[in-house]
Amino acid sequence: MLQQKSMGKLIDELRVKIIDTLNLEDVMPDDMGEDDQLVGGKLGLDSIDVLELVIMIEKDYSIKIDNRELGAKVFANLGALAGYIQENSPEASH
Repeated sequence: MLQQKSMGKLIDELRVKIIDTLNLEDVMPDDMGEDDQLVGGKLGLDSIDVLELVIMIEKDYSIKIDNRELGAKVFANLGALAGYIQENSPEASH
């Protein structure tokens, strides 16, 4: 079983994946604070961007985000997203 990533490493990884997935050319990983609002915040993410991120998370982390209410909570900010991935990762020991 793979070692679960620390929250800090996961957040750093997600910063890079979000930028790459959405082709955010003018955004650097350090521009994304852990508590910054993802959707509608300074990144300007919209529902299409969220859909792309849902697909990336399903592909890269084997985690489904399959309803709007869950998506709203999970994509509230980077910390919430990382926490959800960490809690629901198939690698997490239950």
